[in-house]
Amino acid sequence: MARSKPILAVVSPFIDKRHGTERRVAEWTSRLTADYDVHVYSQRVEDLDLSTLTWHRIPKIPGPHLLNFIWWLGANHAWRWWDRRFRGISHDLVFNAGTNCLDADAISIHIVFAEFERQVRPELAFSRNSIASLPRLIHRRLYYRLIKALERRLYVRPRAQLILIARKTQGDIDRFYGPHETLPIVYMGIDHATFNPQSRAARRAEVRRELGIADDRFAFLLVGNDWRKKGLFTLLDAMPLLADLPVVLLVAGSDETHSYQKQIKESHLEDRVRFLPSRGDVAYYYAAADAYVGPSIEDTFAQPPAEAMSCGLPVITTVTNGTAEIMTDGVDGIVLRDPLDVRALASAMRSLCTDREFCRRLAEKAARTAKQYTWDRNGEQFREIFARILSRKVKSHAAAVRQES
Repeated sequence: MARSKPILAVVSPFIDKRHGTERRVAEWTSRLTADYDVHVYSQRVEDLDLSTLTWHRIPKIPGPHLLNFIWWLGANHAWRWWDRRFRGISHDLVFNAGTNCLDADAISIHIVFAEFERQVRPELAFSRNSIASLPRLIHRRLYYRLIKALERRLYVRPRAQLILIARKTQGDIDRFYGPHETLPIVYMGIDHATFNPQSRAARRAEVRRELGIADDRFAFLLVGNDWRKKGLFTLLDAMPLLADLPVVLLVAGSDETHSYQKQIKESHLEDRVRFLPSRGDVAYYYAAADAYVGPSIEDTFAQPPAEAMSCGLPVITTVTNGTAEIMTDGVDGIVLRDPLDVRALASAMRSLCTDREFCRRLAEKAARTAKQYTWDRNGEQFREIFARILSRKVKSHAAAVRQES
């Protein structure tokens, strides 16, 4: 008897809605269950309705991230082979984000590691690091080398459909792995029921009171789990240039703070910079803010700036962040050309803090722009892309059968 739905394998080490890439996989997957029999191969799954799909739990092993990733890479192939060989689960299509498996039919690319490694290469030099940091440094170098090797193999496979989340990524892929045809772009959706100006305004007074932010303070917000990549060093350099303004910087996420404490102390920013923990309800932090600032050194498409726009916050970002592609500089946001230009960043922050009419106008238009981008729209885009892949596979199989006969 013919199957009612094609079988889709989604391969991801973990899935939840608290991390950027994993949030996207969760949102996309939940919108494909009506059209596909979805089988998720993952070590941890949260924030998905497990009654609508099948989770094949792959155990995680203790030890360094690199060791677990190598285990994961082999294990997800072994689990799927077992299901295919002994359980009769023949996957019609395999989807993953990045380099998580070697046989994906569709790969969404959220970062080109070869480009990221090029940018952070000075930090990976042994001569610049202390003896105490060597184990971590060696681990990073080995991990980056492995990911780059996987990219070289996976991103040139003719049968793999690469899917971008920002136009800027095409240039990185073509530069490192040779020219590709124009690749489809799926700009990220936003949960407008959670992120909207009305909800933010309703919570503002309560949240600022709980966080101890005075009414006369202009609060800039940065959200992320890799603050170096988000441009925090540059942002901390810009803060002293705003010493005459009642500005406070809120930094939310799960990165370590040690690397920034010396800079904060030397610049006398102890009472102007607040580190806040990650929380599932990130809209809580948007409610406390007056503006979002993310001078990303490299971001394929940072979700927090888009969510901040949806909340009706003015946003400062950089051309090196793919989120800038949905913005128009000076109309619904501020887009800086150089993520390391401290004076340009400080000037943009000053303009928001001192020109409240400009700030309000950017915020209103930002919310209007963000309204276009929804997870349901992403679901439709993925259904169209997957349908083309399946059609191509059917034609390829039919051609192979004809050739054999």
